[in-house]
Amino acid sequence: VRTALAALPPRQRAVVVLRFWADLDIADTAKALGCTAGTVKSHTARALTRLRALLGDTDPFDELAAAPTPLKELL
Repeated sequence: VRTALAALPPRQRAVVVLRFWADLDIADTAKALGCTAGTVKSHTARALTRLRALLGDTDPFDELAAAPTPLKELL
């Protein structure tokens, strides 16, 4: 999962980490990144498509939630 996350562009990686690892909602993620909710949604959709392509049938969020990696390393 870490390798797949590293393959994402920085903004997409940040959105995925904030939304699914830090469990922020769309509005809080947008505020943290200084962008609109629509931007968060589009980055999330693109990132999830890319992660699915990279990881195949694995559920990246099960593995991401179980990883003890500090948040700053994922961003």
